Amino acid sequence: MACFILNFLSLIDIGAMSISLFNWAAIFLYLAASLYHGINLWRSQAIRPVVFNSLGMLGLLAHLSGLMPQLLTEQGLLLSFSHAASLIAVAVMLLTLIGSWLMPIRVLLAPLFALSALLVLSTIALPQGTVQLINEEPGILCHILLSVLAYGMITIAVLQSLVLLIQEQQLRKRPVSKLIKHFPPLQSMEKLLFAFLWAGWILLSLSLASGWMFLEDIFAQHLAHKTSLAVMAWMVFAVLLWGRHQLGWRGHTAIRWTLAGFCLLMLAYFGSKLVREFILNI
Repeated sequence: MACFILNFLSLIDIGAMSISLFNWAAIFLYLAASLYHGINLWRSQAIRPVVFNSLGMLGLLAHLSGLMPQLLTEQGLLLSFSHAASLIAVAVMLLTLIGSWLMPIRVLLAPLFALSALLVLSTIALPQGTVQLINEEPGILCHILLSVLAYGMITIAVLQSLVLLIQEQQLRKRPVSKLIKHFPPLQSMEKLLFAFLWAGWILLSLSLASGWMFLEDIFAQHLAHKTSLAVMAWMVFAVLLWGRHQLGWRGHTAIRWTLAGFCLLMLAYFGSKLVREFILNI
């Protein structure tokens, strides 16, 4: 389904002006949703999910409409540093918006909207470094999409772990902050964290497996550091999930392992792209 959407969007001829309009519309809608959420929390007023999620979904559609023509070119898939970050933001936002209708994670959406607005702005304002075009063979494209979804899901897990950490610290204070009243119970937040981690780990496993299948040499010189760090991150998350199941790991232990795996995973992708696109070309 994802491959079909990308192929369909690649056929749409959108000029530079239209792309810019879509990007600015996405920034405006994301910030409007974030401000709406923040103002209502500050005033202790109820948030209307339909209004809040509609603003976010419209922002996501504008974001995707502006991003896809920049990624899909006649020569291949163009993934610069800022465009890759923006694509991961799309995956994170889509998964979180869908999950917000099923689980108590709406509190995560306001900062995600603001962050997504900044990432869209980065694709407009930041200069692009030297970028390697990616051949759009179906297997490689699916590997990239699985990687993006894995990073997105694990990013949600990290944000969830940070919210959980803040919630634990605030509950120890007296008097308890009014903001905490809007948070779900700690036990629900912790279950949600591990649901995200399981989903992210499974997607990361599929991403690594597809890399072995479709890439000629997954440990080639330009991929060796990325692959090694991704495998190390996979192992960290595997140990964390085993520790949760066998030893009942939770709280600060779970948060530390989650952050460690996330750092390795982000270094695997963004670190290598940052070095290749900018530092080596100074």
